Amino acid sequence: MESIKAVFWKPDPAAQMRKCNSLIRANTRKLDRDMNQLKILDQKTRQLIVAANKRGQRNPSQAKQAASETRIFAKEMIRIRKQSSRLATSKAQLQSVQMQVNEAFSVRKIEGSMKASTGVMKDVNSLVRLPELMGTMRELSQELVKAGIIEEMVGDSLPDEQLMEGEDDEAEAEVDKVLGEILSGKLGKAGVVEKPVTEEPEQEADLEEQEATLDEMRGRLEALRS
Repeated sequence: MESIKAVFWKPDPAAQMRKCNSLIRANTRKLDRDMNQLKILDQKTRQLIVAANKRGQRNPSQAKQAASETRIFAKEMIRIRKQSSRLATSKAQLQSVQMQVNEAFSVRKIEGSMKASTGVMKDVNSLVRLPELMGTMRELSQELVKAGIIEEMVGDSLPDEQLMEGEDDEAEAEVDKVLGEILSGKLGKAGVVEKPVTEEPEQEADLEEQEATLDEMRGRLEALRS
């Protein structure tokens, strides 16, 4: 029935506006969920860094291994924070799109016509490239094209490796900064222990557990990107 109506009548602007706002809210909720997941990963990584540092202080024989682990965890934290920052920027863009879309529909109601917005098109084109929002943002862009708010977009998405450029080359200085922030000046003290502690059998199991935890964290971070 709706398809038959579409042949004889123009789309209802109020219905179009509701559809666009519904899609924008769905994308916003998705970003909120992903950012909450990243906060949990950030806290977990912080705990792992502190735990590895303490183990190195308690046992000089494990100081080198512990120091290596803290740097690995710090690199993961940098990736998490970059991803979180990217999503926060995307949420701000999405909120800007919503404001401009509602304004465009208001102008259409007054003037009786819709003008394409280059600002909305720029933001939507940027958001469509996000792996987290690609599907629903394409649907939103189609609705905005139907409403006349943006022009039809050309598929010029950035390749994943360009979108994540710089993701895997965290500077050592940046790693040191993260460790200094979390360990509150304790960096470099690992291994300086007056009374050596005898290595305990369960410590090997602890290392395996931390490796498994790190793999799990990386999997969850990749899941948020895909």
